[in-house]
Amino acid sequence: MCSLRALCSGLPLQPLPENRGRRPGVPHAPVRTPGLSPEEEQLALRNALRYFPSSLHSLLAPEFAQELRLYGHIYMYRFCPTIEMRAYPISQYPCRTKAAAAIMHMIMNNLDPAVAQELVTYGGNGQVFSNWAQFWLAMSYLSKMTEEQTLVMYSGHPLGLFPSSPGAPRLVITNGMVIPNYSSRAEYEKLFALGVTMYGQMTAGSYCYIGPQGIVHGTVLTVLNAGRRYLGVDDLAGKVFVTSGLGGMSGAQAKAAVIVGCIGVIAEVDKAALVKRHQQGWLMEVTDSLDHCIARLKAARKKKEVLSLGYHGNVVDLWERLVQELDTTGELLVDLGSDQTSCHNPFNGGYYPVQLSFSEAQSLMASNPEGFKRLVQESLRRHVSAINRLAKEKFFFWDYGNAFLLEARRAGADVEKKGTYKTEFRYPSYVQHIMGDIFSQGFGPFRWVCTSGDPRDLAVTDQLATSVLEKVIADGVKESVKLQYLDNIRWIREAAKHQLVVGSQARILYSDQKGRVAIAVAINQAIASGTITAPVVLSRDHHDVSGTDSPFRETSNITDGSAFCADMAVQNFAGDACRGATWVALHNGGGVGWGEVINGGFGLVLDGTPGAEQKARGMLGWDVSNGVARRCWSGSLKAYDVICQTMQENSGLEVTLPHQVEDEHLLQQALQP
Repeated sequence: MCSLRALCSGLPLQPLPENRGRRPGVPHAPVRTPGLSPEEEQLALRNALRYFPSSLHSLLAPEFAQELRLYGHIYMYRFCPTIEMRAYPISQYPCRTKAAAAIMHMIMNNLDPAVAQELVTYGGNGQVFSNWAQFWLAMSYLSKMTEEQTLVMYSGHPLGLFPSSPGAPRLVITNGMVIPNYSSRAEYEKLFALGVTMYGQMTAGSYCYIGPQGIVHGTVLTVLNAGRRYLGVDDLAGKVFVTSGLGGMSGAQAKAAVIVGCIGVIAEVDKAALVKRHQQGWLMEVTDSLDHCIARLKAARKKKEVLSLGYHGNVVDLWERLVQELDTTGELLVDLGSDQTSCHNPFNGGYYPVQLSFSEAQSLMASNPEGFKRLVQESLRRHVSAINRLAKEKFFFWDYGNAFLLEARRAGADVEKKGTYKTEFRYPSYVQHIMGDIFSQGFGPFRWVCTSGDPRDLAVTDQLATSVLEKVIADGVKESVKLQYLDNIRWIREAAKHQLVVGSQARILYSDQKGRVAIAVAINQAIASGTITAPVVLSRDHHDVSGTDSPFRETSNITDGSAFCADMAVQNFAGDACRGATWVALHNGGGVGWGEVINGGFGLVLDGTPGAEQKARGMLGWDVSNGVARRCWSGSLKAYDVICQTMQENSGLEVTLPHQVEDEHLLQQALQP
């Protein structure tokens, strides 16, 4: 078992660690089929060997070649560290700066088996690094880094430490920045196999993942607001929510169902994922019998029980059985539905076809990718057909931003919504109908991590955040904003009760600019006074007000034609960097898939100093206002109101406001020949 000090001393070459191959008993990324030519295979091998002295090439080349043949990528398993991978208290990292130690804390959390797969944090392909050599080098660089250096990361590869200034970011990350004409899935598989790019998802490659808590919170708010919008109720007792996926991100759905008080039925094909969630206490009951699943659902519905039930099987079978129940008994057993498979990656383990067992699907995926793709698309058509039948009754389905409807359309499923903009489908994206108004008001997933690793520090931050939000309400806010604050106060109290921490001591809530700045200032002052014992990292999901340009998710409700433009996310990355962020990241891909989105994020270390407070005020203000101003310009009336209010409160902010076309007939008349 190596130590943190050894981990920071560079690649272990003298002596070389034993080649133990893939570790048994831990989840791995799916086997990839990049289709490299013989020349490209040689290039992949050459690229991997350049991390090591030439004297080791004859030893390492055969094992790297075997990994490439077996797994479609060179992971360098010989160099997988033997240390227990987790977020250690910040004081234990041998570093010259607190910022570097905080980054190391976040990196090791992203690699913790409790929240991640090996080198993959979530989504089946959300890489932290491309190979283990990169991890060793990054940790070594961070341990050496001073306040006048910046570590530059190219798609997992540590390019090196470069001279900078104390006010500059300590870390700048880019992932997947492929020239647009070459940003296709097929090209990605080749480039990843060559070791020259990687898919960082959102918070995987930016080192800001906090375990499934983040998506629990988002799902809680989504289901609560779906109940209000679609069912007209605040109380979801006895209401049934059916969905799929219990992996890295989707595992949150079971816990969210319990928190909102409904009946959640979640299908999962991978028994290991289902058992893991059950053992963690995130899933109340499990069954592999469809008959028992339906009987249990009926009983819970009748008694208005709170229940999370995991069905070990394919969700298509579950949807088709619900249709059968409706057609034979006239009973609609489901009220709300969605999907959280990794459908952004449907042909590499993100979606499993109903025609095959889990093991059969994995085998066919590796041996016959085209045959596997055909079955996936056939399964998607059946999936949608069942949902369409249920939707004729009082059942409401939404796309959860995983590209489900986009891939279903590509598969030929009946999801078109005629006469609408091309980002719209028969069923709405949760951003369009549920979360879009929240983003327009400047609310999004704000989070923090207590680097002490002490739950008592987290409890203090929970109390501070609750007090801050209650004060904002008391000072007077609009009713719609008050509702969001109250939902989040409820969330913080429920989060502590439900023991949602997995990995680092972290918390997430949805807040607007005013709330984020106030919480940051309160936490920084608590660090200064010693009430909180160590620095706190502020961050957010890239899935936020300003962080992501994604026409089928975050910006799907942008209707001025700019939904396919990425200026907002890129400007956010640059603006955060020059306003005090400790690190910044910009990614291609995330959520809905490679080539479908540009997104960025940040980390900001609060250390109790006045400088940290100043950075928080400036950077967090920009980080929200950028997106609200863009949404205002695109035509959102709520964003217009919010940005006008923000300008009144900040004399340094001056935004270009749109003038609405009041007479739509004028447009038609002007364009008549």
